Amino acid sequence: MLQGPYGSLDRDRPLIRFRFTSFAVGTVLLPLTGLIVCLFISLVYHFEDATFTHCHVSNYLPSISAAISRVPERYIWRCCIGLHSAPRYLVSAAYFRFYHVRFAQRLPELLLSGLALVCSLAENTGLMLLTYVSSTETYSVHQNSFIVFIASSILHMLITCRLWQVIRRHYVNPEERTSFRWKVRLFLFNIGCCLAAAYFFRRHNKYCETGVYTLFALCEYLVVFSNMAFHMTAFLDFGSKEVVVATPPEDKRY
Repeated sequence: MLQGPYGSLDRDRPLIRFRFTSFAVGTVLLPLTGLIVCLFISLVYHFEDATFTHCHVSNYLPSISAAISRVPERYIWRCCIGLHSAPRYLVSAAYFRFYHVRFAQRLPELLLSGLALVCSLAENTGLMLLTYVSSTETYSVHQNSFIVFIASSILHMLITCRLWQVIRRHYVNPEERTSFRWKVRLFLFNIGCCLAAAYFFRRHNKYCETGVYTLFALCEYLVVFSNMAFHMTAFLDFGSKEVVVATPPEDKRY
């Protein structure tokens, strides 16, 4: 059970208590809903500006950076990511504790667990930076934040798949086997979409062909959606757990 800093729910008084599955769904729905709303507004109200490129060729979809850089899209996206970031940090800590219990006697996996935690924190921080510093404000900061986000995201997924491969060898829980399979599938899909997006981006800048930037934008969407789906596997990993915020009773002594 995930809970606050006090160990016994028999003595503590819960202020907030809900299932981790609801917590995971809400955490993922915030950026998913925000992105879909921003894309819709950009396509309907800011189509020309959002799909403009330096090549001056026809383009039919905005990149994510273009879709979240205008008003009101900028504020919608920032609000969703701001609300989503704190639960993400909590989930990172929960996974680290989960791995620490499973791999208490396995030093290599414990070290990988620590690296997974660092990558998860870097991924979330990079996402926040590229969100709050748009490409139209300070491009270099936005670009470097995007690189940190993508690199740490890929490394985090790779390490997670490795850790769950070890878990699968020693545990026979059906949910854990399902979680491992989905993690591997989503990781491979994410890598494929990243490579395709890089290819289309480079081809667009080199040849300025009509529609190529649209293919880049589509691959970029798939990268983000698969990343969200990967994190959504926490639904399986912590399905029986609860998130509890509690306070100590009045007579508790320290």
